Amino acid sequence: MSSLYLDFIRIRFLTMLAYRVNYYSGILVYTLNIGVYYFTWQAIYGGKEQLAGFTAAQMTTYVAVSWMARAFYFNNLDREIATEIRDGTIAIQFIRPYNYLLVKMMQGFGEGIFRFTMFMIPGMIIAVLLFPVQLPTSPVSWIGFLVMLFFSFLINSQINILIGLMAFFIENNDGLMRMKRVVVDLFSGLLIPISFFPGWLTGIMNFLPFQAITYLPGSVFTGRVQGTGILEVLGIQVIWFLILLIPIYFTWRAARVRLFVQGG
Repeated sequence: MSSLYLDFIRIRFLTMLAYRVNYYSGILVYTLNIGVYYFTWQAIYGGKEQLAGFTAAQMTTYVAVSWMARAFYFNNLDREIATEIRDGTIAIQFIRPYNYLLVKMMQGFGEGIFRFTMFMIPGMIIAVLLFPVQLPTSPVSWIGFLVMLFFSFLINSQINILIGLMAFFIENNDGLMRMKRVVVDLFSGLLIPISFFPGWLTGIMNFLPFQAITYLPGSVFTGRVQGTGILEVLGIQVIWFLILLIPIYFTWRAARVRLFVQGG
């Protein structure tokens, strides 16, 4: 059975590989995004050594690694699930000998592996050549970041699955999916590091899963979190991964009941 799920990873990777030319332009777009944010933050710093706990060099590195990390953990599982619910093909999934949600997660991971090798790594190399990005010198920081990057993918995919399953309960969840994307990009710290938000809002965001997607891994990569602190922030990711399994389970269970009732 495990080999079956591994096949879904392989098939999605090969599918993405067939259209790899489309991602060359994506590398350019992400590099331009990094450039825009780099010069914007340079203007904001205006010669200051530090803002909200970030040095100018750390901010440059944070911007670069955050956008390139997004290239790995980003996927459209929410849209895929919603489409399969609307056109009715999801009904076929119930009679197949596998777990539908786990299959979607494996497909997303196959896409993530493609994005990591064909998008994130080349994009990061270009960013290092163009901008003053400071790479970690500690192997522990590298290992911690890569492990946390994997959990970023898991947590982001869990949120996407939850939003996609909402198509069972509302007629059209396109607006919800667009809102989710904005919320994730903003509250994860991709657009603005969380430490720049007002104290009351930062306190609220500490009780939300979004920081575990971008801000915490970026803090490890930039060296703002080191040593045992890496285990602590990784623990936050693990906790959110486990917590999000609960609403997914109950939403999926309610969705199955709804499908059976409507199907007769």
